[in-house]
Amino acid sequence: MTAASYQRILGANDRVQVGFIGYGLIGRQHVYDFKNQKYVDMAAMCEAHQPRLEEGLKECGPNAKGYRDFRKMYENKDLQAIVVSTPDHWHAMMTILACAAGKDVYVEKPMTLFIDEGKWMIAAARRYKRVVQVGTQQRSGLHYQKGTKLIREGYLGKVIDVRMNSTRNITPGFGSFAEGTAPSELDYEAWLGPAPKRPYHQMRGLYHFRWFWDYSGGQMTNLGAHHIDIVQWAMGVKAPNLVTSVGGRLVLRSDGDVPDTQETVFQYPGFVASYSMREAATGRRGAGLEFIGNKASMVIDRGGFEILPELKIDPNNAVPQFKGHSSGGVQRSDTKPTPYTQAMKEPGSSEQQFDLHVRNFLDCMKSRQRPIADVEDGHQVATACHLANISLRLGGRSVRWDSDKEQVVGDREAAAMMRRPYRAPWDKVLAELKLG
Repeated sequence: MTAASYQRILGANDRVQVGFIGYGLIGRQHVYDFKNQKYVDMAAMCEAHQPRLEEGLKECGPNAKGYRDFRKMYENKDLQAIVVSTPDHWHAMMTILACAAGKDVYVEKPMTLFIDEGKWMIAAARRYKRVVQVGTQQRSGLHYQKGTKLIREGYLGKVIDVRMNSTRNITPGFGSFAEGTAPSELDYEAWLGPAPKRPYHQMRGLYHFRWFWDYSGGQMTNLGAHHIDIVQWAMGVKAPNLVTSVGGRLVLRSDGDVPDTQETVFQYPGFVASYSMREAATGRRGAGLEFIGNKASMVIDRGGFEILPELKIDPNNAVPQFKGHSSGGVQRSDTKPTPYTQAMKEPGSSEQQFDLHVRNFLDCMKSRQRPIADVEDGHQVATACHLANISLRLGGRSVRWDSDKEQVVGDREAAAMMRRPYRAPWDKVLAELKLG
């Protein structure tokens, strides 16, 4: 199939025929969000799990067509948009083939499982002139847009440090299970797709896929991606220059191989950022994302933001006194601290972010402009996450990155981890597309 047959520009009042792949946790959310939009027809649902397929079709309505094979769904020439809500290891291939079939795509984050997939997805989107929106919905939040504008305008002064965290305590984990036969309602071969062939057990499927490197980047790409997206967007940077990450599976004894504890430092031009992830200890509940400037700091999440001013002081007054300085030492003054700027609070709405993100995608389908979370943005965010995981899996070795050339600098072992092989027949499918 080629995109040539699907180049008709949608009019302002044309209805958009949307097909969905995956009806899991986030897939169900996307069905809800698209269903609430004007001019959208819930036209198709594809699922490898039969009960979820039936649930999804029921929610989409009586006119929706059901598919077990997404390639058959792509043959439906009436479909103009595809929503990919599958496990991470399917995101790239399904998006690329949708672009080749002339469909616009709304793909969940993390956009990729490894770095080079992002390059292929960008190439496909540009070659076939497709709109690809990545599911980093926070970009569409009005308070995020206001907050990032304030950061860019210097309201916080010089931002020198950004702190990110995602913590909870799920000790002892979700359990361990013996290998066995996949349930009859799950097409496990289709679920695996390009991922390595592994014996089935309960944790290798549906929600729990995220605990395995075969299908996911762990919580770094799942939760960390949202924070990193806002950091790079607000600060106007494409990627870190240097990434160092340490941690491991220190507590949880359930099936899986991604870390339950991970500490990462990202060095960007002009500032540093850090991300703390803990799955087995909540600890002190702090901000999920904090921008720290020399005039103020901003704490921001999906519920809103708050700006906390720094105080302007006489530097001499910051020097410890103890018994006081002797003759010739630093002497305090009577200068009173004054705030550099005004405190500020702004509410936010998670539901609004999902709604506006879908609207932006649909608007861009008609205008053919690039969406607020374009495929290139999704690639850059995922790259930062993947570099962190590469560092972690190399025992905490720092990884240098050239964001212009999109290459690891001076480390062949790390560079080799930018790409993973696809399992047949998907390796041949990819090769035939000649995306680089």
